[in-house]
This record gives sequence, structure tokens and C-alpha cells, in this order.
Amino acid sequence: MAVTASARVQSPDSGPASRPAPPRARWSFSPRRTAANLWRPVLLVIALLAGWWAVTEAELVAPYILPSPGDTWQAAQQNAAYLAQNTWVTTWETVIGFIIATVVGIFVAVMMIYSSSFEKTVYPLILFAQVVPKIAIAPLFIVWLGFGPSPKILVAVLMAFFPIVISGLAGLRSVDPEILELTSTMGASKFRTFMKVRFPASLPQLMSGLKVAATLAVTGAVVGEFVGANEGLGYVILQANGSLDTAMLFAALIIMSLLGIVLFAIIEIAEKLLIPWHASRRTSNSASTAA
Repeated sequence: MAVTASARVQSPDSGPASRPAPPRARWSFSPRRTAANLWRPVLLVIALLAGWWAVTEAELVAPYILPSPGDTWQAAQQNAAYLAQNTWVTTWETVIGFIIATVVGIFVAVMMIYSSSFEKTVYPLILFAQVVPKIAIAPLFIVWLGFGPSPKILVAVLMAFFPIVISGLAGLRSVDPEILELTSTMGASKFRTFMKVRFPASLPQLMSGLKVAATLAVTGAVVGEFVGANEGLGYVILQANGSLDTAMLFAALIIMSLLGIVLFAIIEIAEKLLIPWHASRRTSNSASTAA
């Protein structure tokens, strides 16, 4: 009997109880992996800068149309304090608008999942609001809310809201119905099922939507500053454009792009911390594709 029991334990067909649990995927920072992922975009940026320098050095384009990288860098250095102050204003408006859009967007997506009548009522309105050009309605926000930061934040919210709702809705619907039936059979409440099953399963798609929304929030804040503002990167761009200071204009545009990249990278890091198994799977897929 002892031999039979031992053989049953060592048998591969004895069931999941005799098999060790697979290790849980964990994300950790790897300089080598980071360098392997970054060398291509860095090389592309260097090539673009070299091409930009070559075009301006050969005087193929007039300086008032396309300034040289040196002139752009000099303009940024000479106006560093001015650019830093206005960058902070745009950053603050972007972050506040993005946070509001995230909270409201996730709430609306959850309400749509649990109420079909709410979805049928609200979804067409959300689609209509997304189709309307934000630059066309931004002047109305200035009239309604004044020239403070509120109109800029509202435009940022409207720009970032739609991708968050759509990605959140798709992620919450991606759960296997059989798993939901199993949790219901085991007596789990809707709230517990949402926290333990639905929301974790929706994170991969939701984080993708948040990345898109972060870059759109920057655009929304700058668009709001175009319409009416006395500070911010949008104001700097308008002032530089009016005085034909293209070097300053390019410096503000580059800073605006870097702001969007930084927000995107922050959400990327948050994704790897919250769902390391998803990051590990994506890394392994990229490695197999490259191989």
C-alpha cells in the first residue's frame, strides 16, 4: 500500500494537487532589456536631428520657416525660466484634466457594464461629444468659465475621456462569462466579483486607453490655451507664431511633445507594476517575434 501511494503521488496524472504552482510573473527593471527596447527610437531621433541639421546647414529652407537645432537650443536656453513657468502651467492643467477624465471615464464604463439602459442612453451622447471638434467649442468654455485654468482643464477632460471609456468598456467585457457564473455560484457579491475578477481583467486594455488619453490631454490643454490664455505652452506658441520667432516656436513644440512622452512613460511604468504578468507576456512575445 505504501508503494502504491508513493507511485500515485509521483505520477504525472495524479492531478493538480501533486504539481507545483507556476511562479507568479514579476516585473523588474533590467538595464539590458531597457537598452534593447530604446536603442531603435533613440537612433531614429538622432537620425532626424541629423537630417534637420543638414537641411538647415545647407540653407535649403529659410530660417524663419525652419530654424536650425542650434538656434532652437539657444532660444530654449535664453528663455529657460519663461518656458519652465509656462510648461508647469500646461502640465498642471493636463494632469488635473487627465485625472478627472480617468475617474469619470472608469465610472461611466462601469455603469454601462451593469446597466444596459444607461449604456443605450449615454453612449450616443459620448460619441457625439467626441465627434464635435474641441477647437470649435473651446471658445464657449472661455465665455462660460472665464480665462482661468477651468476651460483648459475641461478641454483636456473632453479629449482624454473617450479613449478611457472605450478601453474600460472593452476591458470589463473581456471577462469570460463562465468565470462570472462561477463566482456567482460560489456566492460572491457583485462588488467582490468586480474587484477580484472584472477590474483586474480589464487592466491591460484600460492601461492602453490611459496611454492614449494622456497624450490627448496634453493636446487638449494646449488647444484650450490657444483660444484664450495668458500663460502656458499654447500661449507661448501663439506668441512665437505672431512674432515669427520659429526657434521659440519649435522649442515650445518640443517641450510639449516631451511632456506627452513623460506622461506616457509614467503610465507604462504603472502598467508594469500593476500587471507584471501582462508586461512579461508582451516582452516574451516581442522577443519571439524578433528572434
